[in-house]
Formats: sequence, structure tokens, C-alpha cells
Amino acid sequence: MTNVRAYITGMGLITPLGKTVAETQCAILQGQRGFKRISIFPTPGDDAFLVGEIDGLPEGNGLPRTHILARIAAEEAMTGSEQPPGAIIVGTTTGGMAETEKNLRKHKPSPASYRYHGAGSVADYLASILGCAGPVITVSTACSSSATAIKVALEMLRQKRIESVLAVGADSLCRLTYYGFKSLQLIDPAGARPFDLNRKGMTVAEGAGAIFLQGADHVPENAIAEILGAGLSCDAFHPASPHPEGRGALEAMKTALRDAGVSPLDVDYINLHGTGTIDNDFSESAAVNRLFGNTIPCHSSVKGAMGHSLAAAGAIEAIISVMAMKNSMVPPNTGCKVPDPTLNMNPVREPLKKNIRTVLSNSFGFGGNNAAVVMGTPGNPVKDNDPTSDLPLTIAGRSLVSGAGFMAETVKAVSQGKDCKGILSEKELTRNLPAKTVRRMKRLPRMVLSLGMDAWENSGLKEGPGSLFFGTGWGSLSETFNFMTQLIDSDDQFASPTDFIGSVHNASAGQAAIQFQATGPNITTTGGNYSFEQALLTASLLSRGSDAPVLVIGGDESHETLSPLFDPSAPEDTARSDGGGALLLKRGTESSGMDLSPIFLEKSCDDGSTIRALISSLGGPEKLNFQYGALFAGIPESEKGFCHKQLNEFIKESDFRGSVIDYRKITGQFASASAVATVLAIAFTESGRIPEHLCDKGRSDLGGKGILIVGFGPYVTGIGILNKGFL
Repeated sequence: MTNVRAYITGMGLITPLGKTVAETQCAILQGQRGFKRISIFPTPGDDAFLVGEIDGLPEGNGLPRTHILARIAAEEAMTGSEQPPGAIIVGTTTGGMAETEKNLRKHKPSPASYRYHGAGSVADYLASILGCAGPVITVSTACSSSATAIKVALEMLRQKRIESVLAVGADSLCRLTYYGFKSLQLIDPAGARPFDLNRKGMTVAEGAGAIFLQGADHVPENAIAEILGAGLSCDAFHPASPHPEGRGALEAMKTALRDAGVSPLDVDYINLHGTGTIDNDFSESAAVNRLFGNTIPCHSSVKGAMGHSLAAAGAIEAIISVMAMKNSMVPPNTGCKVPDPTLNMNPVREPLKKNIRTVLSNSFGFGGNNAAVVMGTPGNPVKDNDPTSDLPLTIAGRSLVSGAGFMAETVKAVSQGKDCKGILSEKELTRNLPAKTVRRMKRLPRMVLSLGMDAWENSGLKEGPGSLFFGTGWGSLSETFNFMTQLIDSDDQFASPTDFIGSVHNASAGQAAIQFQATGPNITTTGGNYSFEQALLTASLLSRGSDAPVLVIGGDESHETLSPLFDPSAPEDTARSDGGGALLLKRGTESSGMDLSPIFLEKSCDDGSTIRALISSLGGPEKLNFQYGALFAGIPESEKGFCHKQLNEFIKESDFRGSVIDYRKITGQFASASAVATVLAIAFTESGRIPEHLCDKGRSDLGGKGILIVGFGPYVTGIGILNKGFL
């Protein structure tokens, strides 16, 4: 059993109701509503509707609003802390989209103008200003993103990978979300009224919440509350609509309570997701009624006061839940005048004095991504968590897509001395998928479905994956470009609801979950060139204790206009390239086959300490050389000078004696090239040989050893592939 528990020792908030935790709490208890007509960009005619916009943000000098919001919340959360966080997990959907929209409208051609576009750039920025040198992960699961980030942080602490984590949720208003939700006809002109009889929709908002968590086996003196547990699930039902019976929401809540070691009867307050839309409130109510029956605890949604801040909502509402415990005060369900009788809910409509020791907080998002977090007062007696399995991740199936084709064609091309750069045709990409399944999809979801199905078929398993983890540097570029182009060309009069739904980073993983009916965790990570590695690490953290197959995919599409702007390495190659890789993994004790280990993910330091830490995590030079016969090096073209310096340091410090392969010279320059390289490394490890033309040290026979994949650059990552029988 683990004795490590996750204590909240710092919190930070910025919302439409206040720029600190105290200001926001005071405004909520006073029944204030933070809604106004949008002012940060013009709207056509008199078409502006109410939003939760934050006034008076400091000027960013090109820094996007999401980054500014995240910084303000993070700095408040870290007040009084003498050390930087050991890791940072951020949940976001918009990233730098607000600035990107401005730049595209001004036709700015320089990639430097888009350096903050990526959703992962928010976490990178926080790591830089806060001095975090540990793992940095960005989760993008729509409106459950930051609640999911809390779960990832919790597991990182429980498994003693790190001693402290800053979990952050941040999203800003931008045209994509403003016009996107309008196109779906999900906006209430009068402002959100969750669970009200006359509710008509949500209010789009912005904000940020940051929670500083410390792992300890006893209650720290400065502990505010404790994260007792969290649960994740996927509806596997529809790209944008929740399951009408709330099946995924129910499973997330049940899993969270089980993870926390508490029963429904122990819950004193439910912080509801409660967006105010007809379907979401109905679905959540159905789930709550099934779980709690006739003993539903006090419950409310705060989105009628501050709006729906999308990816930030989970972290913001977790903090509000903690304040409810600390002050023994249930926040009101602002905007609800007459509860909808068909929902069988009676939300608290005025501040209610109540002793609260345990809170359940819900967050649900597009793609059926559900998260529930259980929090308690410090020292609240709970059961220890069940022992978690530390069995290795065994490779059951794999697939890849490159410019040369799928796995067989790519391995053949590379073995014959060719590269696999380029872009596979749409016809070839979907050759194994029914036309009906993919007819409305664009390139990235088609790629993800093809990879997933091919990896599952390759495994020979009858059982499909129970959970999915998807790493993508840039998400669905085709849908994003179409949405923004149509909006610009129509003077903000037309926005495609289909492209909006498809533009969110987790849309592709949601489609794959529907295809496989995978109802476990469905996580999308996005961190530029290290997105696939983030997905692997997250899969390793969240799959412990489960024997269900886990599907991990990395993929990115090449887009003629957006790729050269967003990815600084893309223009540096003579050939436009894209692709990805997929692994079907199981935890097991099989004596044959191959194991995969996500060994390392840390922010680079200039003093060489990161390289030394990588070598140490591999057991030192002697063990490293004993286990690995070749090194696949990830060297993004835009960072090649710095990367080659790191590579030379690694070879010198480890005295590495195997061949070194710069895999991007084979795959091409795109964010998820490491996923392709990993699957190639698996194929070569299985065969026991590296193609001779790739061997810079004359030895193609691996001698039973495995292959190490290391990503260099602003972050250093390590993935190990080993034959089970070798040791």
C-alpha cells in the first residue's frame, strides 16, 4: 500500500468574479454574476452575447491571454513556497489561439509570431518562469482537461515519481470558442442558468485555477485540503453530446469515490459540472440520481455565476470546493430560480452554512471525456489505496503510418536504405476503414482510427482497448484552418459547427473511443515534439492496477498553411511529412515478447545535469550499455545545434558503444516523429538487427539487446524497448 497522500498547500484563481481566491469566493457568496458583452474582439453588428470576460489583464507583449491567466493563478498558488514545483501538469484547450487568430487575420508569415500557439506552450511558459526542471505535461480533454490534470498529478505523487506538482487549468476567450459554441446553438442569451426549468444553454468564459500539491505520508503544517481520489471515464457515445443516461459520468464518479476510499454517504457536497445546456444538465442529473438515489447531498453549479471556463473549469471548481470545506459554506447555484422538476435535483440557491468534510467535483467534456475529483479536509480518515500493479508494459500490437505506407511498407523501405518521408494519400490512409465511418472526417482522425485499428488487428487480441492515450503536437489542423478561414472570409458571420467539434485536440481520440467502445480513461496530451512521450508517461501512470489493453497513439498531420507557421522544424525539411505510430500495451508477466518503458521526461538544463539524470535513470553507463545496442536520437531540425551538443554529452557521459540513428532524417520533420521511430525500433528489436546502412559503428546485430529512443531539445525524453528474455 502507498502511504503517500496528495495535500493541497497552495491555490490560485483568476475568474470573471475576481483575480484571487478570496475575491472570487466573496463574489460567489454574494450572488454576483460576472457576465458582460465581449470586448476583447469586435463582433459583427449588434451580435455580441454575454460571456465571462476578465477585465484589466496586464499587457502581454505578444503573450496570449491564456498564458497570462495561467501565470497569475500559478503565482498565487506558489506564494510562500520556497522551492519550484517538481512537475507541472496543465489542462488547456485554447493555448495561444487568441493571438494566432489575430496573426492569421493580419497575414503574418513569420513562425516567430506563432511561437505561443501550441496548447503545450502554456506549460512550457510556466515551467520557465517558475523554474520547474521536472516533468511537464499538457492535457487537452476539452472541458475536463484540468480535472484530468489533477488526476495525473495525483498518480505522479502516489507513485513517488515526484514530491510536488503544480496542477493548472487555463483557457481564454477567443473567436474559436466564442463562435464555435454559438454555431452549436448552446448559448443562453440571458446567461447560464444551470438546472433551471427555463435554461437555454451555457455562458462561455475564461479563467485559470492552480493547485500546488505536495506528496507526504503525514499532514503538512500548511495543508489546506487533500485530494482523496479521482476517476476518469469516456462515454464512447458521440463527439459532442453526452450519453443521455449519464453512463460515463456515473462511472467517473463511482471510480473517484472508490479511488478515494469513501462511499456516496460520505459526500457532503457535490460541485456539479452544470453548464446550463439542456442535454448536459439532464445527463449529469441522471448520473447523480443513479449514484445517490434518495440521499443526494447538497449540490450546486457555480457556472451560473462565472460561466464555463472550459479547460480551466475543473481546477477552478476544485478550488471553490476546497473553499467550501474551509469556510463551511455551500456556494449557491446562481441563475437557477425554478429547478427543472424532470431532473429530480434541488440545487442550493442561496449560500448555505454547512460542515463539509468531503466534496465530489465533476467535470465533463467533448468526446465524452469525464473526470470526477474527491477532496477532503486534511487528516480526514480514509482507507489507504489498494496496491497498484507495477508490472511492465508489454507490447501486444503496433502500427505506424509514414510517407512510405503502413508498417510493412515502412520497415521495408527503411531496410532498403530509403527514407519514409512524405504524406500518404487519403486513399491509402483509410484503406482498412469502412467509407461510411470516415466520410465526414478529415486527415488526423482518419489517421488515428487507421493506426488504432491496425495496432489492434496486429495484436491478435479479441479484447479491444479499455483506454486510449493520444499524443499530438498540433491537433486537427484541417478542421482548425477551415473553421478560422470560413470565419474570416464571412466577416465573422459563418462558423462551421462540424469543424469546431473536430478542431479540439481530443476529437480524434474521442472518435477512436467510439469505434472501440473504450469507456476507460481517454487522454490527449499535447506538447510539441514531446507529445507522444507525454502520452506514454500518462498511460503508464493511469494504467496501473488494470489488466485491460491500453492503446497509445502519437500522430500529426501536415497542413500546407499551418504546419510551417506552428512547427519551426517543418520548413527546414525538403519534404512535407506527417504520420504516427500506435502501440497496444498490456501489463503482464509473459516470458516472451517485448517490454516498453517510458523512462524519462524532464525539462533541459544547460549545465548537463539533465543528461546525467537520464543516464542515472537508465541505471548508469554499465547497465545502459549492457541493455541497449542502439540509440534512436530525436533531433528536431530547428534545435539541431543544441540537440547535437546534448547527444555528444550523452555519448561521452554514458560511453555509449552502440549505433546512433538520427531518426528524423528517416521519418521527416513533424511533432509525432518519435511515435514512428518507436514502432520502427520495436520492429528492429524483434528482428535482432539494425539495417546496415543505419549503423555508424559497423555492428548491425543487436545481440539480443534493445533500442533506446531519446528525444533531445528543450525537453529530454527516454523510451526503452527491451526483449523480455534478454535479462
